[in-house]
Order: sequence, then C-alpha cells, then structure tokens
Amino acid sequence: MSDPLHTLPAALIEGLASGQLAPYLGPLVLELCPTQPVPATPLALAGFLNAKTSVPGKIRNRLTAVAQFIENFKHRKTLVTAMNEAFAATPQPSPLHRWLASLPAPLIVDTWYDDTVRAALSGRADWAEVQGLSQSEHFGTWTGWYQPDGQLSPDPLAPTTVLYKPWGGHAPAGNYLVSDTDYVEVLTEIDIQTPIPAVVQQRRAALGFVFLGCRFNDQLPRAFARQIMKRSAGPHFAVLPDEPTRMEQRFLEEQGITRIALPLAEVAAQLVAGVPQPA
Repeated sequence: MSDPLHTLPAALIEGLASGQLAPYLGPLVLELCPTQPVPATPLALAGFLNAKTSVPGKIRNRLTAVAQFIENFKHRKTLVTAMNEAFAATPQPSPLHRWLASLPAPLIVDTWYDDTVRAALSGRADWAEVQGLSQSEHFGTWTGWYQPDGQLSPDPLAPTTVLYKPWGGHAPAGNYLVSDTDYVEVLTEIDIQTPIPAVVQQRRAALGFVFLGCRFNDQLPRAFARQIMKRSAGPHFAVLPDEPTRMEQRFLEEQGITRIALPLAEVAAQLVAGVPQPA
C-alpha cells in the first residue's frame, strides 16, 4: 500500500490542471530553474543587501531587519535600488513554471520578488498581476494592478489568471514589501483582509492551495499564508520534503494542509508529466 505522505495524490495533479487548486509559490521553487541569477532565499537576499551597505552583525541574517536598517540610515530609495539590483536578472523559467503558466488557473500566488512567473506567462494575454505595495511609498493604497505589458491599471482587472504577489516584485515597477515597517503596516490590517485584493478574496472561495517551494518556519510566511487561505474552499497541500519544525507542523494541522514529503524536483517532474507515481 502506498504511503499518502510520500505519494503525489491524483487529486492534486487534477486539481491544478483543472484550475480547482491554486499554486502558491515560495522562493525555493527557484531551485528548479536552470540558473539562479537572483537571491533564492531570505538569507541569500540579506547577504546581498549586506554587501551593499554595512549592517550590524547582530541583524545581518534577518532580512527584514537588514532592509529596515538600510531604509532608516540610507533612505528608502537606497533600499529599492539595491532590491532592483538583486532581482535585475530573470531566471529562466523551469518546466514547472511553464506548466503552471499554461494552466487555466484563476489564481497564482507568488511570494518572492523575482520575475520568473511573469516570464513564464509572457506568451499569454489573458492574465494580469496584482502586487502588494509598501505604505512608505504608497500610503493608503495596498495593491497595484498591472497588465501583461507592465502598464499600470487604474482599476482591478478580471482576467483568466491573476498573478498575486503579496510581497511585491521587481517588474514592472520595483514594488517591495521587505522591511520591518513594510510588514508591520500590512500585518496590522491583514486580519480584516484590507491588504488582500477583492478579486483574490472572491476567487479563493472556490479554490484550494498547493504550496510549492515554501517553508513555514517563520512567523511572516505563516501569517500571510493563513490570511490568503482564509475562507478558501480547500483542499490544501504542501510539498515539504524536510521534517517540519514544531511550528510548521502546528501550522499544517491548524490549516488542514496535507503534507507531501517528496523532493520538490520529483513533484515537479510528476506534475509536468501529469501522472502520479506510486510510492
């Protein structure tokens, strides 16, 4: 008998393919790309920013604190410039990125700053992107909508696929939620859903989520995932090959997320092939 923990359920593949499950991507999905010309973890990004501005040793490994230090002592523009440099190159989309981009997914959530998903979607015209905005730069405006050509849209759009980047992104406008202040502003309101676009709230009501390349061993990704999933239909799955931490396990149980303990590369290969493999 196959072990459900180590088997990719047919329902997961079928749900993604039919648009009943929404991909929820974390930075570790970049490990699948042929090249990684951008920081692919919070720690790597903190290191990149450290190389641009000398930061006190006690906070050097904490991305949000590093970004806050630069914002406080070097100005917000310095932080945005460094982030733009960090993500200036676009990773070549992996087969998984391209497969996901080919689906009629009502919603794709991408919680990193790179342009890989945007590049994978570039052959389509029926999608639009909504990004979280920093209140230090866009006070009172929580999100910005962009058309496939990168043009800002004054109104929310309703395309086949919405690419939602809650932490912002490099293209097309260099919007970043990355400093402590950025996140405090959003987390103050996220319980009542203010920062989450209405279109996302509407579409998630009929969706479950598949977490790919995500870890939940920090309060920030847990808080965002919890609020983005709120009132969604389910079911939910998370590809998490490493043994979960105590807090990750509690989060998975609390949110009713089924863990898939397979390597991400193996899951990606099965998804692209469209055939679940027995354990």
